[in-house]
Amino acid sequence: MTQTSENVTWLTQEAYNRLKEELEYLSGPARTEIAKKIEEAREEGDLRENGGYHAAKEEQGKQELRVRQLTQLLQHAKVGEAPADDGIVEPGMVVTIAFDGDEDDTLTFLMASREYASSDIETYSPQSPLGTGVNGKKVGDTAEYELPNGKKASVKILDAKPYKG
Repeated sequence: MTQTSENVTWLTQEAYNRLKEELEYLSGPARTEIAKKIEEAREEGDLRENGGYHAAKEEQGKQELRVRQLTQLLQHAKVGEAPADDGIVEPGMVVTIAFDGDEDDTLTFLMASREYASSDIETYSPQSPLGTGVNGKKVGDTAEYELPNGKKASVKILDAKPYKG
């Protein structure tokens, strides 16, 4: 999936293709659509009280920000293979942990950058406190990480499988 080291982001070929398609859409058809919305709203008259115009301009700003983010990400991307199914926690893995060794208090998440965040599965960045704590651990290992309040927490790695999403 993704793994960031300095300014390089590692992506699988599928992820690279998906992000490139999104960039192409946002840079082409989506720009045309938003320009048309803005023009139609502008023709309605007074721009100060035109909610449709302001909403379209805000949407355009968000879209252009995403275009810049994707452009930078893809410029620095390296395409690689998905992680091996070897039980080692690393970016691109779906990880199941138990908090403080309590097998009933578990969390399953995808360890990846925010480009993979979706409603299907919770995503934790490898740079997050939890991500940093579990990265490189094996199934069965216990990992420790620092909570935002400065206290330490421990988790046991129950499972780690490559993401198939």
